[in-house]
Amino acid sequence: MPELALVDLADTAARIQSAIGSVIEGKPEVIKLALTVLLAEGHILIEDVPGVGKTMLAKSVARAIDCSVRRIQFTPDLMPSDVTGVSVFNQETREFEFKPGGVFANIVVGDEINRASPKTQSALLECMEERQVTVDGTTYQLEAPFMVVATQNPIEMEGTYPLPEAQRDRFMMRLSMGYPSPQHEIEMIDTHGSTSALDPLEPVSDAAHVHKLVRLVRGVFVADPIKEYAVALTTATRTSPDLRLGASPRATLHLIRAAKAWAALAGREYVLPDDLQALAVPVLSHRLLPTAEAQIGRRDAASIVTDLVQRIPQPEPAR
Repeated sequence: MPELALVDLADTAARIQSAIGSVIEGKPEVIKLALTVLLAEGHILIEDVPGVGKTMLAKSVARAIDCSVRRIQFTPDLMPSDVTGVSVFNQETREFEFKPGGVFANIVVGDEINRASPKTQSALLECMEERQVTVDGTTYQLEAPFMVVATQNPIEMEGTYPLPEAQRDRFMMRLSMGYPSPQHEIEMIDTHGSTSALDPLEPVSDAAHVHKLVRLVRGVFVADPIKEYAVALTTATRTSPDLRLGASPRATLHLIRAAKAWAALAGREYVLPDDLQALAVPVLSHRLLPTAEAQIGRRDAASIVTDLVQRIPQPEPAR
């Protein structure tokens, strides 16, 4: 990757992070992870309690890069055709016409995705994995870049349907916003108390330039020992006695792709073991199912992944 390209990527990323940071107060790490997923061609699942800025983060990402945005409010009566689109008979032409659904955009904001039925949730599976939608036997390609930013409330809350494992596995990362610090909450009141937080946000890039940066990230070098380290991490989840479902091969691929973007954001054209360690929890934990014994011991998937990262030996540095 040319040095000039890395400088351009870092400069654009810094401007996007700054623009989003003007709306999302005090969450630079979450913003950087969201940008990592965008550059790695993945999708984000943001899980947290209501009112902490999940939807606002998704909207500000879309506004900052000036691309097409569609928001889908998932409700119990939402139908799969509302997501993918539907063929409607035109009385004048005597032919069926395709009416695109909510997924036909660069950034698709799926708000409260776990309030819809599993049947409707599954309407996102094809578009998330293959960047296309098939309706009535006809396949429609989705425009690049394409990213689904889904928000969900914790599954213990009333009126929610847990996402099936196949759907969770298609999200590159699961992020949690968390509550802001008292200082940042006061700043939020002062800054956004009387107007919409998104009104002053001006685009700092566009879809075409972001697509160019995505292609640059693909060229980040991953050495064979790094690939073996990534496989060792995911394999450890499959053999862990604390987990009844480990990470899939797709998780390994997502970990490598995210590490490439993370390295590029740091100004490097190669991936380090530290990149995999920094991303292991957000990339792997939502795909795993702890055993009943681990749950009784109050060990969640994130803590189990953290322990595995500490136990798996890093590759030896090249000499």
